[in-house]
Amino acid sequence: MSKPKVRALIVDDSALVRQILSSILSEDPEIEVMAAVQDPFAAARRMQEALPDVIILDIEMPRMDGMTFLRKIMAQRPIPVIICSTFTEHGSDMMFEAFEAGAVDILPKPRVDTRQALLESSAKLREAVKLAARSRVRARGPRRVVEKKLTADAIIPPPVQSRVRPTTERIVCIGVSTGGTESLRDVLEVLPRACPGILIVQHMPQGFTAAFARRLNSLCDIDVKEAEDGEPVQPGTAYIAPGSRHMLLQRNGLRYHIAIKDGPPVSRHRPSADVLFRSAAQYAGRNVLGIIMTGMGDDGARGLLEMRKLGAATRAQDEESCVVFGMPKEAIACGAVEKVVPLSRIAKEIMLWHQAGQTASAD
Repeated sequence: MSKPKVRALIVDDSALVRQILSSILSEDPEIEVMAAVQDPFAAARRMQEALPDVIILDIEMPRMDGMTFLRKIMAQRPIPVIICSTFTEHGSDMMFEAFEAGAVDILPKPRVDTRQALLESSAKLREAVKLAARSRVRARGPRRVVEKKLTADAIIPPPVQSRVRPTTERIVCIGVSTGGTESLRDVLEVLPRACPGILIVQHMPQGFTAAFARRLNSLCDIDVKEAEDGEPVQPGTAYIAPGSRHMLLQRNGLRYHIAIKDGPPVSRHRPSADVLFRSAAQYAGRNVLGIIMTGMGDDGARGLLEMRKLGAATRAQDEESCVVFGMPKEAIACGAVEKVVPLSRIAKEIMLWHQAGQTASAD
């Protein structure tokens, strides 16, 4: 018997946007658009007849805004919700508010200015809908690869053992997606300034990572900033990969620095944890700790395995503390993870690993 389709409910006050979203989702045989309505009131009436597996929700709408509707859904009948809205950086606080209220994912409205942009945004939307339906304690739906999925080979060659030269500097690399905005705060907020430099890939739309970094910086003892091309990696600082650009760790002599690069999405993401992890495997080897946290999909699993094969320490967030146990699950399944730990212990794992390295260097 064939698996049931993922039923999607679109809520957007623009008739044109409803048409575009419906057309994009209907192209996937595993997705059924059960309705496309103009506001939350119409959505509520439709949901009295049948519940969707996933809701695609705009933020700015008349009569009732999307945030109010999102909170009502999460309080009364939790359903996976993807926010699909036209954000600017000035609206970034609302984006973080949506994650806190329970949104599974946040995507910009599909770009239609070029064919390539439409193809990329369409594929990402369809994949996000199917993955949202599969999230833990939510209605589940099938997952099907509908387009070529690039690996980190598109950005950086496979790591070579001989290129890793000895150094005492320690680096942490983190890959995280759905649920990461609050989970990262839980980790970074308790780290002391004596922690090693931390490079973070958080799947997030372009224009929001700078605001996200500023928000974390205001809450943490360590410095948190959006990463810049060519800057050195400093202890006591966390670097957030810019939205829609890849971040790599590189070496200049015995010092690490950051490279920011354009390129196609890898594992359907840009920035990609696979790209960061592969660069860390190549240039840091045993001097890096790789951590994969809550998120949908499998980005980071291959890169983390490459890190482990070249001597890096690796950790994964456990299922119970994940918002979505997708990325960690894939990394564990392929043998990339040394230890599985709860969210509450990740900061301690970082410092224990760092202190062990300092002790070994002193000996």
